Formats: sequence, structure tokens, C-alpha cells
Amino acid sequence: MKNRILLCLAGAAMAGGAALPASAQDQQALVTRGAYLINGPAACGNCHTRKNPDLSSKNEMFLAGGERFDTPVFTAYSRNLTPDKDSGIGTWTDEQIIRAMREGVTKEGETLGPPMPVPTYHNMSDDDAKAIVAYLRTINPVHNEVPESKYKIPLQPQARANGQAAPPKTDKVSYGGYLVNAIAHCFECHSTPDAHGEPDVAGHAGAGGFPLPIWPEAGAKPGSVIFSLNITPDQETGIGTWNDDQIKRAITEGIDKDGKQLFPMMPFASFKKMTPEDLDAIVAYLHTVKPIRNKIEPNPTLQSLLK
Repeated sequence: MKNRILLCLAGAAMAGGAALPASAQDQQALVTRGAYLINGPAACGNCHTRKNPDLSSKNEMFLAGGERFDTPVFTAYSRNLTPDKDSGIGTWTDEQIIRAMREGVTKEGETLGPPMPVPTYHNMSDDDAKAIVAYLRTINPVHNEVPESKYKIPLQPQARANGQAAPPKTDKVSYGGYLVNAIAHCFECHSTPDAHGEPDVAGHAGAGGFPLPIWPEAGAKPGSVIFSLNITPDQETGIGTWNDDQIKRAITEGIDKDGKQLFPMMPFASFKKMTPEDLDAIVAYLHTVKPIRNKIEPNPTLQSLLK
């Protein structure tokens, strides 16, 4: 057996050069997975990368934060996630980054507030949390001092995350539920607000109607908001009559069942990078969500909201 293993290793080295040590292979796999999550289903750049006037991302500011979100109860700025040591997370340990992401507590002990989807990331597996950190370590450090966020609502950190493993991808519905509820944070936007203005994920998950402030870079009038759509399988007010391809087109291209262009607050460009298998899993899970009747009036066009 020992000789057989040695022969296999020698063959691998001769076929493609010296084989990477197992630890290096594991680290590269983490970085690859983290890059997929951040640039795909988690869509971190949608909030943590500043926008051009046409709402495309400023590539030179990738994940450097500073995007402003105005609501009646807070003015928040996304954090600098680059490894810059002065204005980013360059001096944070892996554990500190994961705690901020899944529990909402920074290196300095401050509590993070919305729109950071901490309640969703709280459900993220240890492996995926480590993968995201591994990728963040590789991106270009950008010095960008971000203003302090101001909240009129109390902020509460999450309890200690248990890091439960993700379901196997062979269980399509369960894995789709993991992507929706632990990575893509769909219900953070697509749930009805509760009495405190927070998304009511427990009672109205996916029913829509949550007010979303429009990015200042879009040139919209101050205080302009749009409302998230009902993505439950309700046949009258949700997506119960949509077929799978129509749902996928809405997720990845921003075009609804009737061919109408949806508002670009939805990170279509990121979701378009998801694998077909992950998209299939998300759609399979959405079909199982409790249907909730909640009619959302059509959002205005961006042009009608401009100053």
C-alpha cells in the first residue's frame, strides 16, 4: 500500500509538475469558494463597493465600503472590507471577521446594524465563513475612511453562531434553503417590515413590501425608496404562477414574468455568476416557502425618482 501511494504521488508530480502540499490545496480551495460566495450569491459588492452614476461598480473601490443608506431610522455606511490596515480589516484576525459577519460585533466591540444581513449570516457554516475570510485576505487593500453609521433604533448582536454544516448539495431543497437563509440573504429584503421596521422573517418571510433606500449615486431625490417584491408562491400576489425559467431570469437578469425590468437594487450581476446547480436549488426552495397574500404596488421607474 505504501509503495502504491508513493507511485501515485510521483505520477501526479510528473504529469503536472510538483503537487501542491495538502495544506496549500486546502487553502486554494477556500479562496476559490470564498471568491464564488462573495462575487456570486452573497453579492457583498452590492453594498460594499461604491457605485458610478449608472449604478455600475467602481472597480478600483472593490469592497472598500462607503456606500450610504438613508432611512428614517438610520444613516448607515458600508464598511471597508479590504485588508487595508488603517481603514479596513487588515489588522483583524480571522475570528474577529467571522464574529462581525455572523454575530454583528466588530473588533472594537461595536454592534453592527442594518442593512448588514447579520441575522442571515448567523446561519452560515464554519467552512463558508472561513472561505469568505480566506478570499478577503487576497483582495487589493484600499485606503478608504468610512463615516460612522448613526442609528435611532437599538442594536442587538446575535447569539454565538454554531456554524452548523451546510446541507449536502444532493438535497436540492435543503441546500437551496441554506443559500437563501445563510448566504444570499433574500429574506432580509423580501420580507414585510415588523412593528420595529425590521424584516419580519419569522412571520412574513418572502412576502415583500420592505422599503429599500435608493443609492445616492443614482441621483434620486433624498428619501426615495422602492419596495421589495413578494417572492412567496402565492398565485395572486407572489410568484406562484411563474415557471422556473422566469424566476431564474428575474434573479439573474432583473426581468419579471411580464418582461418588465426590475429595479437594480437587486444584485442581478452577482446572481448571474451563480452556478446552474445553485440557481436550481434556490428555485426549488422558493417553491416550498409558505405562500403569503401581500400585494405590492409596482415600483416607480428610476427616471421618475431623479432630482
